[in-house]
Amino acid sequence: MLSVTLRARWGTFVGSFVALALGVALLAVMGLVLASSSAAPDRKPERFAAAPVVVKGADTLRVPTPIGERVQRLAHPRAVPAEAVAKLAKLGTVVADRSFAVRAQGGPDDLVGHPWSTAAFAPYTLDAGRAPRTADEVVVSGDWARPGTLVRTDRGTVRVVGTVTERGFEDAVFYTDTRAARLSPTSAQLTVDADAAAVRAAVRESAGVQVLTGDARRSADADPERDSEALTAMNAMFGTAGGVTAFVSVFVVASTFAFVVAQRRREFGLLRTAGATPGQIRRTVLAEALAVGVLASATGCALGTYGAPLLADRVVDAELAPAWFVIGDHTWPYHLAFWTGLLVALCGAIAASWRAGRTNPVQALREASVDGQAMTRGRWLFGTGLLLTAAVTLGLALVNDPGDLLHRKTYVSRPMLLITALALLTPVVVRPLTRLLAWLPARLPGAGGMLVRENAAAGVRRTAAIAAPVLVMVALTGSLLGAGTTLNSAKAAETRERTTAAFVVTTSGPGFDAATLRELRDVPGATISATASSAVYVLEDGVALVKSEARTAERASLAVNTRLPLTAGKAGDLDNESIIVNEEWQRHTVGQRVRVWLGDGTRKTLRIAAVMTTGTGNNGVYVTPANAPGATVDRVDVALTDGADADAVAAELRKAVRASGAQVLTKDQWIRATYPQTYRTTRLGFLLVLGIALLYTGISLVNTMVMATSDRARDLAVLRLAGATRRQVLRLVGAEALMVVAVGALLGLLVAGLNLAGMWGALRLLSVPGTIELPWAAIGAAVGACALLAVIASVVPAALVLRRRAVELAGVRE
Repeated sequence: MLSVTLRARWGTFVGSFVALALGVALLAVMGLVLASSSAAPDRKPERFAAAPVVVKGADTLRVPTPIGERVQRLAHPRAVPAEAVAKLAKLGTVVADRSFAVRAQGGPDDLVGHPWSTAAFAPYTLDAGRAPRTADEVVVSGDWARPGTLVRTDRGTVRVVGTVTERGFEDAVFYTDTRAARLSPTSAQLTVDADAAAVRAAVRESAGVQVLTGDARRSADADPERDSEALTAMNAMFGTAGGVTAFVSVFVVASTFAFVVAQRRREFGLLRTAGATPGQIRRTVLAEALAVGVLASATGCALGTYGAPLLADRVVDAELAPAWFVIGDHTWPYHLAFWTGLLVALCGAIAASWRAGRTNPVQALREASVDGQAMTRGRWLFGTGLLLTAAVTLGLALVNDPGDLLHRKTYVSRPMLLITALALLTPVVVRPLTRLLAWLPARLPGAGGMLVRENAAAGVRRTAAIAAPVLVMVALTGSLLGAGTTLNSAKAAETRERTTAAFVVTTSGPGFDAATLRELRDVPGATISATASSAVYVLEDGVALVKSEARTAERASLAVNTRLPLTAGKAGDLDNESIIVNEEWQRHTVGQRVRVWLGDGTRKTLRIAAVMTTGTGNNGVYVTPANAPGATVDRVDVALTDGADADAVAAELRKAVRASGAQVLTKDQWIRATYPQTYRTTRLGFLLVLGIALLYTGISLVNTMVMATSDRARDLAVLRLAGATRRQVLRLVGAEALMVVAVGALLGLLVAGLNLAGMWGALRLLSVPGTIELPWAAIGAAVGACALLAVIASVVPAALVLRRRAVELAGVRE
């Protein structure tokens, strides 16, 4: 019986095969990408590949706890102690390393300045010109400037006197050692031309100082943790993509198998009439699912082999992954994808086969296409249960920890629960929704509007199955992009509310020098607040070493340019013996004393002067400059004195920072320039996730639509025999497709709205101003794409069916 069924209904099984094969292919691709992002290639030293020994100051904080040592990277690494440098100088030549950002007109965006004496350690070799000899001479890497060229930089105008061959890991500009020391006074590492054992003996008494040789010298390169950070970012992105992909593929495959069995209820009734037992019906359905599942899963794994490298190339091109990222030789993703696909097919078939086995023989005599009982007891149970679970978990999160709703893992996973719940309950709302949407068309002259309404409402299972992919597409688009936009908007509003400055002066370099700060302070009509980025570390529960981002501020200027969201205490109480914390800290009572480690690892006990709200989670802490050793001023907030002219003050500010290359922005300009850039990677990651998921749901929509339309040959024939022209029938089919898309889009909007409403409620409880930001343009594009696909996937098969004579079609039996 299996072979007969497969031959007779090959079209239906092709639809199931396509859905399952594509789902397995997506799982295989995501598994291969995740497996390949689990480890980075061994990176060799770059800037110090030819250096004999590199000595680096303490750059990590190590705190012993009852369960082991806890380690955090210091915000401000310490320089090698002077006494240690003196000892090293007796062993051999010591060269201090310095690195600082340089902005040059016509040059690369990521230029880095170094002393010329460090060029030999890469090694860089001159390919034109000579070495720099005076303060206004430089050597550059690459071919963007030739010897003799005058270049204007944020460090003054310089003359290029030589070029070196590019090494591929940076765009460098080399100054004389003396000039580099003035531009970057602090040096955290140095090279020593001496025996490594002697160097280690010389720095043995200097706590935290590292002696690097061999491959360990890569720790002295710029951003040595970039590979591990890239892996963390990739794993987060691909983990999210894998989770969304797994959900979408399992959801669509299960929905497709259920729809296929629902289409065949008359066939099962005929089999029962012919004497087939319920057990035989169930075994037939399971055997069909096993045959289709094995073939489709194997095909999906083969497709994944070709799809994974293509995805890897795309994410590298988009700078979402480092250039070294490639797909490795892993086998477990294929096993995971294959057996998951087969399991989903069998699980979907088990539930469907149970219904198929209970099919009453009398159903074989029914000719009506109206779905009687679309909602089974199990569907009611699971749909209602998931809906209640979503509501209860949201309520508990709002009561216990509203901030959890703002985390990416939460607002990415939460929509899945609602999507599944509403998809299960869709048959309940199909009829009222279709009647509501078709209320006006049904009252227009002609029978078209009425037929669209009645056909969509009568075929509840068909409408629900086709609306499901649209529901997924719109819900994911609105929820993921809307969550990022809503949170970004809330953070911008939070910053706007707490910033009272008229202007914000920022620099792309290592910070403002003392001369520039003096000129800014001398600007008439301006009161400045110079702040720096730092960090504070605290041990919570005796075992967790937590890092908090910190900003330094003087007590007097803090009150002028900043309106902190305080829940207790006063900002004016901040001094060198105190700290302003937020409610996320385990201890956050004004007057309490907390033991902390400062940005350079110095241990200190500070009194809590004030407490801020948690907000969106980036309020951090505030300390005075004395408690941020090593931090350099990187932002200057400027308030206007009474009667000062804003334009005149802005002109004077720009004049004061002209030599340093800093930017003078209004408060609104600074906020607009800061927050969209912060979320570029996150947004691209979400677009990647959505692109993969939406491509699959789009194909699934076409697949389901083709199966549903092809199965309605007799309905279309009846319309032709009733007098409808071929064009009228096709218009009707297209209108029904648009109606079903509208049902799915409304349900998807409901899911997105409920998810964003939960985030909005969390923001309100956290005292953060914000509004729900639905990405209407993206949602409109998703709905438009669904509508186009649905119309094409319904009209084209209908047109092919209508090529046969209506009398022949009317005689077709399922």
